[in-house]
Amino acid sequence: MKYGFVAPPLDANEIVNLAVEAEQAGWDGFFISESMWSVDAWICLTGAVMRTEYIRLGTLLSPLSIMRPWKLAIEAATLDQLSGGRVIVTVGMGAPDTGFAEWGEETDLHMRAERVDEGIDIIYRCWKGEPFSHQGKHYNIDLTHSHLVVPAPVQQPHIPIWVVGAWPRPKSMERTLRVDGIVPYIKPRGEEGRSPTPEDILAICNWLTENRTTGTHFDIIVEGQTPGNDPDRAREIIREWENVGVTWWMESWWGAAEDRIQRLRQGPPQTG
Repeated sequence: MKYGFVAPPLDANEIVNLAVEAEQAGWDGFFISESMWSVDAWICLTGAVMRTEYIRLGTLLSPLSIMRPWKLAIEAATLDQLSGGRVIVTVGMGAPDTGFAEWGEETDLHMRAERVDEGIDIIYRCWKGEPFSHQGKHYNIDLTHSHLVVPAPVQQPHIPIWVVGAWPRPKSMERTLRVDGIVPYIKPRGEEGRSPTPEDILAICNWLTENRTTGTHFDIIVEGQTPGNDPDRAREIIREWENVGVTWWMESWWGAAEDRIQRLRQGPPQTG
């Protein structure tokens, strides 16, 4: 299992400094939420790339439903080149209560889902580094006779894309079959959404085994909290998730920024 840390909302310099501390503390990944109300995630990640050596860097998440997919493809590929292949992109529909209506962005669930599906296709096509065409409901692109292509990322065949998957919703889960990892969210029809349990992860893993047609690596990402001052308890928490197939533990503290920074400095859980 690998361990990532989700950065709290800070100013740009503080986020870059925190990415450096994350690498020094032994975290495997450092992730930033991409929002319309915060500092630019990709500029902050660029600053982090230039001051770190090996830690994976990415978004958790990028609201692809309100983004131009080719712009996200370019930003990620550029950062992948600068970092020597350390980028991970997490996409989803985003939370409309974070300012979508205020900025005049689409809030309809089905429209946003359609844009995410088209956006994933476009991003993958962009990363091939060759002309292509795409005719969809929301985007129409024709580069078949153009010399204009997106710079190819270092990671091949592409940068890993993780996507939020609502279990057991069929359309949402089908989307996960096209990418490289799932951030599970439990949302049975007619019920309130919630975080997954280990039993949920087992069911999701079984479904993926039955429905994935490729044998490529696939990540299962779970967010949660572990106590940095209680290694034994932290090991208990982590082993429970590792035993059901989770590949990335994402330390996500939603309290005070000071508490989250302290947890980052304590380093990831140790299961050895």
